[in-house]
Amino acid sequence: MTLHTPPAFDALLAAAPPQVCTEQARAVAAQHFGLHGTCRLLSGERDLNFQLTCSDGTQYVLKVSNAAEDPRVIDFQNQALLHIQQCDPLLPVQRIYPNLGGTYQLPVLFDGQPLLVRLLSFVDGVSLNQIAQPSAALRSSLGEHLGRLGLALRGFFHPGAGHELLWDLKHASRLDEVIALIEAPEQRQLARRFLDNFQRNALPRLKGLRAQVIHNDLNPHNVIVDAQQPHPVRNILDFGDMVHAPLVNDLAVGAAYQLGNEGDPLQHAAPFIAAYHRVAPLEPVEQELLFDLIATRLVLTVTITNWRAALYPENRAYILRNAPSAWRGLQALADLPREAAQQQIRRICSQETL
Repeated sequence: MTLHTPPAFDALLAAAPPQVCTEQARAVAAQHFGLHGTCRLLSGERDLNFQLTCSDGTQYVLKVSNAAEDPRVIDFQNQALLHIQQCDPLLPVQRIYPNLGGTYQLPVLFDGQPLLVRLLSFVDGVSLNQIAQPSAALRSSLGEHLGRLGLALRGFFHPGAGHELLWDLKHASRLDEVIALIEAPEQRQLARRFLDNFQRNALPRLKGLRAQVIHNDLNPHNVIVDAQQPHPVRNILDFGDMVHAPLVNDLAVGAAYQLGNEGDPLQHAAPFIAAYHRVAPLEPVEQELLFDLIATRLVLTVTITNWRAALYPENRAYILRNAPSAWRGLQALADLPREAAQQQIRRICSQETL
């Protein structure tokens, strides 16, 4: 595989973000949403996100989707947000608003290229990655909210839910080519070790797990908290990686970002896992595979971001924002025997003393 060849099916991750300036975004907000104010470009990976501040002080996010994104998948994301709002109105997730025509996605021409535009809520605060030492209470709150999110999405169906995305854990075997691009031999071997473990222990059993639509990207940059009182979760963002997959994958994704870097790697994740389990109890087989899936998410993070950062060096800092902690997490998990990790997860779920 050459550097610029998308692995397997995922041309979306190889596609560059759209090119839209703040003045164009401001004009779209006024013409199609009746909102007048200033626009500021926010950080992003595949899409363009503009913070829209209106003259009355209200704020929104104007999202311009990547041209490679399937419109059915965008509608899938929109309908999921509306479904969550109906099923659990108090769950703090991003809201979506209709344009003046009453629809939730609008094709707009930007320099001759049609791109889909949406309007989402903007919530003040800081992203969780800016909190140096998240408390056990905050981790517990995050696990509870993810459990509620899974319950809200239970029973939600959409034709776009079956789309394929390399960030989907069940497709991790397709990372073979991408792992080869990791330059450091010791890191490449570490990623390969855990991918082999996934293929041997988890992959054959995934089809037997309960599955539904999941958020699939609860990383610290997608969680908004209050800088002064960070215990309550203020908002969960970015539903762009949603897929239909085993439910436990959602917990594995979130837990991968809650690991401690020293000593027991699961100690810091324990409040998160326990709170999720109280809201949406894990089945025994899910508890058994959780360790494998957590490690596999970290492999996804380090391999996909390494590949994409080489493709788009101008956006390297943003693309690699989670890579250092993911490498530390993988190294910590490498020192933990699989059976010991499984036993610890069972204790966490049974509320035994760790």
